[in-house]
Amino acid sequence: MAKGKTIGERKLRPESLMMSYGYDPHRSEGAIKSPIFQTSTFVFRTAEEGKAFFELAYGLREKGPSEEIGLIYSRLNNPDLEILEDRLTLWDEAESCAVFESGMAAITTTLLAFAVPGDVILTSSPIYGGTHHLLTHVFKRLQIEQRVFRAGADAAEMEKALEGVDPAKLAAIFIETPANPTNRLVDIRAAANLARSLESAERKIPVIVDNTFLGPLWQQPLKHGADLIIYSATKFIGGHSDVIAGACLGSAEWIKPVRMLRTFFGSMAGPWTGWLLLRSLETLKLRMTAMMRSARQVADYLVDHPKVQSVRYLGLLRQGDEQYDLFQRQCVGPGSLIAFEMVGGEREAFAFLNNLQLVKLAVSLGGTESLAEHPASMTHSDIDPVTQVEMGITQSMIRLSVGVEHAEDLIADLEQALACV
Repeated sequence: MAKGKTIGERKLRPESLMMSYGYDPHRSEGAIKSPIFQTSTFVFRTAEEGKAFFELAYGLREKGPSEEIGLIYSRLNNPDLEILEDRLTLWDEAESCAVFESGMAAITTTLLAFAVPGDVILTSSPIYGGTHHLLTHVFKRLQIEQRVFRAGADAAEMEKALEGVDPAKLAAIFIETPANPTNRLVDIRAAANLARSLESAERKIPVIVDNTFLGPLWQQPLKHGADLIIYSATKFIGGHSDVIAGACLGSAEWIKPVRMLRTFFGSMAGPWTGWLLLRSLETLKLRMTAMMRSARQVADYLVDHPKVQSVRYLGLLRQGDEQYDLFQRQCVGPGSLIAFEMVGGEREAFAFLNNLQLVKLAVSLGGTESLAEHPASMTHSDIDPVTQVEMGITQSMIRLSVGVEHAEDLIADLEQALACV
């Protein structure tokens, strides 16, 4: 029984609903927090009930007006996951959600829900290294072709990337914005307009947005024409570097085939993961807001440092800059990811990274601790050097994820590390 979203005529905000939405304590002995439902299977009251539950789970019939999908088996559903999925829909105002055991599980399952051998997927570039490998190596073996346009491209450039492609073979448009690791924005509305112009009554083309970098607070892709949102919930949603998870959100119609394939891939998250993410959601806005405030100060410091060649942070965009209007239209805030280039190359970048003390040298992002890494040799090392340069990934680039530490302490650490270069 889901708690309501209003008090009287007042619509409650997501940060308030994170404490209770989707959970009734009286169904769990009055526990104020959801218990961990560590069980593989669930008992049916009657054989008729079991039959009805399976009919809905396998899509054998439509759900009745007041009918609830029942608990069957934790590969299909689990109370911790159901509560989590309800709450995750709130920030993006999505109808439905499916949670996975990792971000890559969410991406793979979602794309394979719509693409078959002989199809084409149009993607922005650069994207996360794991996604790039999936598309260029794994999907290639499955005879699913990738077409690419650069992050920051206009509608004409997106369309040009599809030259010679039969629209009936376009399975999906997959974009990551801001781009990992360059922070370049992709125009979601332009991608959505392209999809609508090419689809037919026989085949709809989903626009899928990896929204991990800005998270549900600072960008809501569904409001700009996207059909599905992907999150590596490991990052800001989990936010404590202690859980791996992913999520896909959208309308009930778009989520239905994703959820169905998840059932048979077995790529759903477990109850412990669900419980940990429920805990983290309660502080999501507090953490992401604190991170963003510190990131603004850190970016301002880096811009003026003589050993830093360039800084790519959305909060530094000013009127007249190439992506300023898109940022104003599409984003609520600049987030806490900074990409900057050292004066020099890999040697200088490594010297900086090796001398950090407070900031940790590690991949990932969106955790409470600040993390720095070298994309060219780490997260994006699978991409050949020529393509890296085309993507804007240089040997001198550092990706910095700003955590919840005091901004002045972070700046002091960056300052001493830069002094060692």
